[in-house]
Amino acid sequence: MTAPAALPTERILVVDDEPDIVALVAYHLAKTGYRVSTASNGTDALSIARQERPALLVLDLMLPGMSGFDVLEQLRADEPTRHIAVLMLTARKEEQDRIRGLSLGADDYLTKPFSPQELVLRVGAILRRTNAATDSPGDVMAVGPIRIDRAAHRVAIDGVEIDLTPTEYKLLVLLAERRGRVQARGHLLETVWDAAPDIQTRTVDMHIQRLRTKMGEAGELIETVRGFGYRMRGQQVRA
Repeated sequence: MTAPAALPTERILVVDDEPDIVALVAYHLAKTGYRVSTASNGTDALSIARQERPALLVLDLMLPGMSGFDVLEQLRADEPTRHIAVLMLTARKEEQDRIRGLSLGADDYLTKPFSPQELVLRVGAILRRTNAATDSPGDVMAVGPIRIDRAAHRVAIDGVEIDLTPTEYKLLVLLAERRGRVQARGHLLETVWDAAPDIQTRTVDMHIQRLRTKMGEAGELIETVRGFGYRMRGQQVRA
């Protein structure tokens, strides 16, 4: 399977302290058409991210000094970098590490050792949903206290704007558009993450949890359908 060609303006920042891995990842991304920058530690990664505003970070979690978790947390806390997509790389296979990364706002993760071709495909999938989130139809949708401005890619709850990652935004829009209908975890993975429906449904659960937290009391509109998936309740109102 061949990865889709990248837009020339899309830059990827590869952050890893292992030169061989950096070279491998950078080679395959550049061959696909991305512009690639690299960093070997968290401090340099944050500096480059703030200066270059890449479309996505491929971020190793086990970095010297500042960990990948620390980098991710600072990216999401700073206004200039909070919308940069992040693909985590980790040699740790423990679920708690993946959960922590996803809860901090990572868009996806990949465990080492990994296939370079799979990494490129995942990068492409993340960027497609990021671009889809910013290219949504120019209308406003409101469900209960939730107002979604798809032209501006903004969400407000009771008039107060909340900040969502591209993945969280696309997930909310999908649930709102299909309100009242149960969405299976596998279907959400296919639609939002461009992933096969049989892998890591925990990814969906962590993003739903983070989305609910950001939505406050309005997060209760997203119901868990035990053993199946999620549903948004509430009626659409004229925005």
